[in-house]
Amino acid sequence: MSGSKLTMEFKHQATVTLAEVAEAAGVGESTVSRVLRNHGSFSGKTRERVMAAVERLGYVPNRIAGTLASTGSRLVAFVIPSLSNIVFPDVLRGASAVLEENRYQAVFSVTDYDPGKEEALAAAMLAWRPAAVMLAGFEHTEGTAKMLRASGCRVVELLDLDGDALDIAVGFSNRAAGRESAAFLLRRGYRRIGYVGHDLNRDTRAGKRFSSFCETLDAAGTPVVAHEILAGPSSVDNGRLGLERLLARATLDAVYFSNDDMALGGYFHCLAQGISIPSQLAIFGYNGLDIGRAIPQPLSTIRTPRVATGEIAAQLIVANAPPQAVDLGFELIEGATA
Repeated sequence: MSGSKLTMEFKHQATVTLAEVAEAAGVGESTVSRVLRNHGSFSGKTRERVMAAVERLGYVPNRIAGTLASTGSRLVAFVIPSLSNIVFPDVLRGASAVLEENRYQAVFSVTDYDPGKEEALAAAMLAWRPAAVMLAGFEHTEGTAKMLRASGCRVVELLDLDGDALDIAVGFSNRAAGRESAAFLLRRGYRRIGYVGHDLNRDTRAGKRFSSFCETLDAAGTPVVAHEILAGPSSVDNGRLGLERLLARATLDAVYFSNDDMALGGYFHCLAQGISIPSQLAIFGYNGLDIGRAIPQPLSTIRTPRVATGEIAAQLIVANAPPQAVDLGFELIEGATA
């Protein structure tokens, strides 16, 4: 209708309460609570009545209220750097299976590799009084570490063992991975070796790998010839661009990439430019992603136990295990690109 305004009003419906469900089902509130938690004694008919009332009324259990009223939280908070990097979804997948089986609820937030953002998100997560907080690596701001120590909840640091854990650490040595990567290339006879990486100031685990990689080459008398560090997170595009820039100013026979995403970008650059792999240029990555095994020449890389890291971390939380560091190691994949 021209010239007219249609106004619609939405009335917010009051939250359905546990008492209303109990009244509709003809049972006590404690019985409804037992049915919804699937804990304690109740008959099959009682469960049917309660669940029918829940569905009819659209009741949503208040998990936070249940947590505060119980002796322990069922929340496990993940504060992770990225969701675009498959490493962290793999860790979450491993942990979630264990947590769900034991009636814990995983919640997560993403820091984008920003230590300040990690501090803010850790504070927000701790306000929910979780049973545990899981974070990547050991490098946190002083404020984050202080909050975690004072929180009273379990703390699990993932995917690194090169540092002092606040409580539990599950992963592997990134420094050892860097050393083994360099040693592999040296064993293969490569001597003019370069590096392409992403922001090492934010991704401290990649920084540790590069540092030990360089130390190993230096000790062998064959230092890194040239390196290219791109701003921002790792990606296939950055790997391709980084290798293009590196080869424009250095003659190399091998390139070590900060991870498989970047290495795949380098691989595609070589295909586009007609650079034979590995006879003209060897490529080595890190993480052992599935896609790296699917390309015509499987990627030479380090495979990390990402899913297992999540599984073991969750198992330790469920078991309320004592503080410890669990080394899951890594596997060198020779592949066909180096």
